[in-house]
Parts: sequence; C-alpha cells; structure tokens
Amino acid sequence: MTGLEEKVQNALDESRMLILGSEVLIGFQFRAVFEKGFSSLPSLSQYLLVGSLVLMLIALCLLVSPAAYHRITENGNDTEQLHRFTMAVMWYALLPFSLSLGIDLFVVTGTLVPQRYALFSGGIAILVPLFFWYGLEMIDRRDLPPERSPLGPEGALPPSTKGTMKQMKSRSGSEESDLDKKIKHVLTEVRVVLPGAQALLGFQFITFLMEGFNLLPTASKYIHLASLAMVALSTILLITPAAYHRVVEEGENTAHFHRFASRMILMAMIPLALGVTGDFFVVVRKITGSVSLSAAAAGVMLLFFYGFWFGLMLYRKRHPKQTKKRPILIAK
Repeated sequence: MTGLEEKVQNALDESRMLILGSEVLIGFQFRAVFEKGFSSLPSLSQYLLVGSLVLMLIALCLLVSPAAYHRITENGNDTEQLHRFTMAVMWYALLPFSLSLGIDLFVVTGTLVPQRYALFSGGIAILVPLFFWYGLEMIDRRDLPPERSPLGPEGALPPSTKGTMKQMKSRSGSEESDLDKKIKHVLTEVRVVLPGAQALLGFQFITFLMEGFNLLPTASKYIHLASLAMVALSTILLITPAAYHRVVEEGENTAHFHRFASRMILMAMIPLALGVTGDFFVVVRKITGSVSLSAAAAGVMLLFFYGFWFGLMLYRKRHPKQTKKRPILIAK
C-alpha cells in the first residue's frame, strides 16, 4: 500500500496542476474585459464571460482550500482526513472548470461563426473534459472489484503487474519504492508539460479580443481557432491523470495508473504540437504574407516536434547506445 505521506504529497501535487490551469483562465477572463474587442461582443457573451469568471473563482477557491485545511485544521500533519478532503475538493472543482472552459470557447468561437455553431463548439468543450475527468473514471472504477488494492485482492499481484513487480523486488528489495518513484516522476513530467500548454491556451483565448485579430485573413482566424481547440484538448488530457488517480485509484500508486498517466502524457503531446505549429503558421503568414512559405515553415516545425518527441525517442529505444568504457587519466 502507498504510504499516507506519499498519498498526501501526490494529492497536493495534483491539486497544484489544476490550480495552474484555473489561474490561466482567470487571467484571460479578467483581462478580456479591458480588451477593445470586448465592447463589440453581444451582451449575452459579455455576461457569460462574467459567469465563467465566477465558475473559475469557485474552482480556484476549492483548489486552494487544502492548503488552509492542512495548516489550520491539521497543523501541518499528514492525515487521512486531509487526503480525503483534498480528493473531494478536486472532484468538485473540475466541474466548474469544465463548464468555464466550454463557455469561454463558445464566446470566442462566436466572434467567427454563427451562434448555433459556437454553441455546438462550446457544448463539445464541456462534454470532452466531463468525459475524461468524470466519465472515464466512473467506467474504470465500476469495473474494479470492491476489494481492489494496488497488489490486487488479498495482496495477490494482478497478472499484468506480476512481472514488473517481481523485477522491482529483485532490483531494490522493495516492491513499492520503484513504483512510487516512477509515479512521482510521471506526475512531475505532467507538471513540466502542463504550464506551457496552459499559458498558450490563455494567449489563444485573449487573441480573439485583440484589435489586430480582426485584421487577419479569414483562413488564419480559423486556423487559430483550430489551434486553440488542439491546445485545449492537450490541457484536458494532461489534467486527466490527476482526476484518475483521485477517483479510480483513490490515491494509491499502482502499475496500472503509471501506464495510464504515461499514455495521457504522450497523447497530449500530439495535439499540443498541432496547436503550436498552427499558430506558428498564423504568425509567419502575418509577417510574410505568403501562404506557401507559411505552410512550409509550419510543416517543418511540426516534423521537428514529432520527429524529436517521438521519432528520435523510438529510435533511441530500439537502438540503445552502448556505453563505452573510457580510460581514466591519472595526473602525474
């Protein structure tokens, strides 16, 4: 079983991941009111942005509350009550987060397309995170037996993890330490990728209300919208491991969660590269005025991202370098 200290640390780390995303959206919503494009929005969209801001402030209040609970209620001690409280507030905070994301996408999409299409895109932006943050967890949780534990019923290893855990035990003499480290690392890697995606998402939202956005060609506007959708999807996928760890695994470190989180990170990097290179196309076209040059530059950039992230890594996995022993030079 995962130790209480480790479970609390993971819960606080996952809460920090969600706070980063909420703060980026709150920053966009506060700034949007002062952009020139805000006054040209329909009254409905303006009030919806205020409502979206309220939802994100509620989410922020919930996500920050474990710090107050830890300091005031538990006097800084790691307790089961703190762990359960942190799990609960993250569960509830993801709902206003997803609703706010959908509202924001509805508002910015409405600057380009008729309202019925904007409503459809906003609805999709709500349903996708609800599936990844609630639905997927409920499906997997339902399939688990009541007596589930990280080592299976009555301490027996699940078939899919027997080899892995046996290898861990033979290397370190401990069945849990290596797995705990791997999960800590995968959560750290999520925190490495997530801030960049969230910062880019905030920029993409606010761009719709900037004065220069209206001067872009129509095609560039739609490419920017598609790029925003890709980065939003990447952000949703990166936040999913935190929800999965809380709901399905109940904070326990398991080999199954490690595999799931690893897949989510790799899946998130695919739309992230598309979102970045899509906006790169928009920037190059604005500077050069050439569609062909911009498409070529964006294509090369996309190949660079995918080639470095996936091609090179797969090559290194299949062709590991042989470590050569070099002679040690001793100064005389």
